[in-house]
Amino acid sequence: MNRTALNRTAVLAFAVVVLFAVSVLLGSYTVTIPDFVKILLAHLTGGEKIPGASFIVMENKLPRAVIGTMIGAGFGLAGALFQTMLRNPLASPDVIGISYGASAAAVTAIVVFGASGAVVSGAALAGALGVAALIYAISRGGSLGSGGSGGGNRGNAAGSRLILAGVGIAAALHAVVSFLMTRADIRTAADALVWLNGSLNSASWDRAGVLSLALVVLVPAVAALSGPLRILELGDDAAAGLGIRVGFTRLAVVVVAVALAAVATAAAGPVAFVAFLAGPIARRFTAKASLPASAFVGALIVLAADYFAANIAPLLLDGTVLPVGVVTGALGAPFLLWLLVTSNRKDA
Repeated sequence: MNRTALNRTAVLAFAVVVLFAVSVLLGSYTVTIPDFVKILLAHLTGGEKIPGASFIVMENKLPRAVIGTMIGAGFGLAGALFQTMLRNPLASPDVIGISYGASAAAVTAIVVFGASGAVVSGAALAGALGVAALIYAISRGGSLGSGGSGGGNRGNAAGSRLILAGVGIAAALHAVVSFLMTRADIRTAADALVWLNGSLNSASWDRAGVLSLALVVLVPAVAALSGPLRILELGDDAAAGLGIRVGFTRLAVVVVAVALAAVATAAAGPVAFVAFLAGPIARRFTAKASLPASAFVGALIVLAADYFAANIAPLLLDGTVLPVGVVTGALGAPFLLWLLVTSNRKDA
């Protein structure tokens, strides 16, 4: 990364820290910095707790902010990996069906089997991985899954097949979800709808622990793939000439990106458009493609959207608390339209 991009990435990292602090300290229940330090130390050492405040901070605000930061980073990295590998800004888990795979599996678990909690998260994880495997198998006829050098045109064709296969499967899974929702009773449908929109209301330290363990494994894998991925942007022939195993690298990127999106979705539901937005916004802010910047932008989007949904929306909507996915979806739809318009102008 050049100095300008590095400095701007550092600005994004600082913004994440600031917004994290705002999420924990401010809002409908405010906490001073000395009280937060006292609460945190008391929790770690078993000291005297502040009645009410300790529970709100340690069991609600702090795990919510921690999970929001981690899922934002996970979605941001997943989207940036897909978009960089396929050289297409539309190639994100939201668009190519992976999130719908998680949604269909989770809604099936809720409506058909009456599942809740960790079982729903496990079903979402399995659904995302299963749909990703199906999409990859359909698109494997091109260089996306080949082990040879493969030409650039073959790589682009395989990437286009992956996106088209994902869009088609997403449409089918959306129909499955709609059918299940019509067959559910009102209470079950309401539970499923909250999950479908993506929400941090059920954030807990158990979920934070599982998510952090997954990221401890996946983030180093992203770092290891960043070098070959940058060379892969030059084209399949050039990458193969530089010693990159094109087919293996593409497969590894797909596996890591799907795993990131799957664990993030399992933790909080399919928070819409975070993976789609993070990469292009980071690219425009840093003036180049950057995986770290995409992770920070994803975290910023989720933290800002959740703060608005939990603290500002109730003031505007007579006490209604919105799921975080509703806010990110409202941001993503106009951005998608703008991206399509600008792409058409470039192609004209």
